[in-house]
Amino acid sequence: MLLSSIITLMVLNSDVLTWGIGIFVIASATLVLWYQRRQYKQLQRELNALDVMGKRNIKYDMVLKTMKLATWKINVASQEVTFDSDYREFPDYINSKEMSTQDFYKRIAPEDRDRIHQSMVDLYEGRRDEYSARYRICPFGLDHYIWEESFCMVSERNELGDPTTIVGTSMCIEKQKKIEEELISARNKAEESERLKSAFLANISHEIRTPLNAIVGFSDILPMVNEQEEREQLISLIQENNHKLLHMIDDLVNFSKMEAGVKPAVIEDFNLNILLKEIAESSQQQYGKPHIEVKLALSNDTFMLHSDRKRVGKILDQYMQNALKFTDKGSVTIGYDLLSKENEIQIWVQDTGKGIPADKCSQIFEQFVKLDDFIPGTGLGLPICRLMARSINGSVGVDSQDGVGSKFWVKLPL
Repeated sequence: MLLSSIITLMVLNSDVLTWGIGIFVIASATLVLWYQRRQYKQLQRELNALDVMGKRNIKYDMVLKTMKLATWKINVASQEVTFDSDYREFPDYINSKEMSTQDFYKRIAPEDRDRIHQSMVDLYEGRRDEYSARYRICPFGLDHYIWEESFCMVSERNELGDPTTIVGTSMCIEKQKKIEEELISARNKAEESERLKSAFLANISHEIRTPLNAIVGFSDILPMVNEQEEREQLISLIQENNHKLLHMIDDLVNFSKMEAGVKPAVIEDFNLNILLKEIAESSQQQYGKPHIEVKLALSNDTFMLHSDRKRVGKILDQYMQNALKFTDKGSVTIGYDLLSKENEIQIWVQDTGKGIPADKCSQIFEQFVKLDDFIPGTGLGLPICRLMARSINGSVGVDSQDGVGSKFWVKLPL
């Protein structure tokens, strides 16, 4: 009986122990699984964060690359510049990702160096929080200065509030500066053209009125004059002023036609020697002076030119008219030279007149420009010559020395 009771008690204790061990194992396994799941979720969050950060960095670099920016920071204490990234246009813009501020200032143009240095000192000493500036700098990969623009600001301060780190961006603005300069030049030219146009209108009204008054006045007097010699003088004066007036109107019409391009060139083969002889003879008759000799300088007996005979003739006629107008002694020579290297011919009119100052030579072919307001004329003759030369693929120019004489030329392709 006692033995049976002992055996029963041992069986019951064994079951309790087994159940206890089983519950402990289950609880431990559950705890381990919970901890692992927690660690897994934490790891997943960290991976997601890294993925988002990576994507953000890629997008950040893409923006910098698209805008061609460089990002940098300055350690105020050590005065070291560190470039985080550099996507500016020129290769070898910097020779190292780290450099001293002094080395950086040496790359800046002397005219801008003090200004940029003072702006940075203001940042270091807390007098300002940010700044932007344009300056010229010589990258390590170039041997000349280019324009650059930078933006920077204080990013970190110490416990006293003093700046410790400056961050900024830089970009090349060479193209923008060129566009700005072109726009400023175009604006200045437009303003100058407007001024010259106003002066031209005032001048042309005076130029037209002068021969017109002579024509009207002499025509009114003519019926009251009985002497034949005096009548012939008046008629001659009327005819002379008629010619001047028609020439001015012809200049205005030709200028308008050439600018509008309504009259195409007529290209043909013609004998240049014959044309130059005709121009020399007609110029001597119309504009010549008794004490001025008109000469010809022909390279050979016959030279056939393939161009617009009428327009070439008008250009040279205008040159001859100007040469005889501004020459008081000596001679006026018309001729040509073959430029074999350029495959061109240069036809010229050279005089021994008053000449043109060197700083004015580039202006005389511009519209409405008159160098001497006391000499009659509209100021349109030479601009018309330039337009005519361009219409036949040519160019015009002048070589002159003040007080010695001038050589006006037109170059045409052979």
